[in-house]
Amino acid sequence: MYTIPGHHHISMITKEAKQNNHFYREILGLRRVKMTVNQDSPTMYHLFYGDRKGSPGTELSFFEIPTAGRTYRGTNAFTKIGLLVPTEESLTYWKARFEEYGVQHSDITTYANKRALHFEDAEGLRMVLLVSNGEKVAHWETWEKSPVPVEHQIQGMASVEITVRRLEKLASTLTEIFGYTEVSRTGDEAIFQSVLGEVFGEIVVKSLDGPTEKPGRGSIHHLAIRVNDDKELAYWDEQVRACGFQTSGIVDRFYFKSLYFCESNGILFEIATDGPGFTIDGDIETLGEQLDLPPFLEDRRAEIEKILQPIEGY
Repeated sequence: MYTIPGHHHISMITKEAKQNNHFYREILGLRRVKMTVNQDSPTMYHLFYGDRKGSPGTELSFFEIPTAGRTYRGTNAFTKIGLLVPTEESLTYWKARFEEYGVQHSDITTYANKRALHFEDAEGLRMVLLVSNGEKVAHWETWEKSPVPVEHQIQGMASVEITVRRLEKLASTLTEIFGYTEVSRTGDEAIFQSVLGEVFGEIVVKSLDGPTEKPGRGSIHHLAIRVNDDKELAYWDEQVRACGFQTSGIVDRFYFKSLYFCESNGILFEIATDGPGFTIDGDIETLGEQLDLPPFLEDRRAEIEKILQPIEGY
C-alpha cells in the first residue's frame, strides 16, 4: 500500500502579479522557480515560489486573475498556510522584518502545538510561520541569493488549515482513503499527519458552521499532496473513485502529472507526482527568470506574451 509523503504545493489567487512577485521574493525571500501560465487559461500567469529548485513541499503557487474581487471569508475553505522556519530566534527575526516592511502580523504565539507567528500578505492571504525544531522537507535546498539569511530562511510548507462544516467527512477522506493519522483533537479542531510526527504533511481541520467562503484575491484554491510517480498516481485515482468521488482523471502538467477531486465539503485536492520537476525546461541557475511554456502551448507564445503584463525579471 502506498502512503502520502507530504504536501506537494498549494495554489492561491492573486489580483496583481507584480505585487505578488515583490512580496514573495523580496520580503519572504523565496525563489521564483517557475514563471508560466495557467494551462487551462493560458492568458493568466501561474507563478511558483519555493526553495532553490522548487522542490515538492516548498512550492507556493499563484494564479493571477486581474478581475478578482475581495475574499468573503467563511467555511468550507482552506484558511491558513503554515511555513517552516528553523528556530524560535527566527520568529524574532521575522517579526522585526515584518515590522520593517509593514506586513500585518501577530505577536509570537502558539499554533498547532508549535511556536508561531501569524501574518498576512497584502491581499489578506493568511499564513503562519512555525518553528521546525529540525523538521523540514528533506530535499529542501538553500536559496543562496535570497535576501533572508540562511539561518532564518523558510524551509517549506507546514500545517495547512482547512475549515469545514462537516469535520467528520473530511476526517474520513484523509484517514480512510489516504492513510493520514489523527494525532490530536480538541473541541472543534483536529490535526492529521500523512507521516506520523512530521509537520510537512500536516493538515489542521476546524469545524465551523455558516456561509461558504466566497473566493477572491488572497484566497486558497487547492492543496496538492505528493506521490512519487505515475504508478502511485494511477493507484490513488482508483482509490478515490472507489470511494465514490469523481476525479479529473490524470492530467499531464509537464512539470508533474496530477489529478483533482472535491471531497464532501467541496474542498478541492490535487494529487501530484514529484517529477519531472521545474528543471525539465530550465537551467537551475536561471530558473524562473523567463516565461516558460509547456510544449503544447509553445506555438501560442507570441499571442500569450502579447497579453501578459511584464513583471520583474521578465
